[in-house]
Amino acid sequence: VQLVESGGGLVQPGGSLRLSCAASGSIFSFNAMGWYRQAPGKQRELVARITSGDWTVYADSVKGRFTIARGNAENPVYLQMNSLKPEDTAVYFCNIWGTGWDYWGQGTQVTVSS
Repeated sequence: VQLVESGGGLVQPGGSLRLSCAASGSIFSFNAMGWYRQAPGKQRELVARITSGDWTVYADSVKGRFTIARGNAENPVYLQMNSLKPEDTAVYFCNIWGTGWDYWGQGTQVTVSS
């Protein structure tokens, strides 16, 4: 299974973007799907995660601004990002994992700048 992120780009502070994660194959019995980000010179960090039971977890820095949602088999997970800030600038990665497997996308660049 390959994951491909899309929806990144350049946006002004206060703007919005919606990231999508496309899956090339079927995903069964996943444990959780998530979005991570990595800014230059920093470690990759969790942005948001949703479990198979629809429990969600958000990084404190994005609570109230970002929303993770499940989609369909072709696009299993989305990330709606509102009220974007310059500190949200990073490469955003989609991750889906289950028992004995763990898939990552190549990332999509999000740049928040005026």
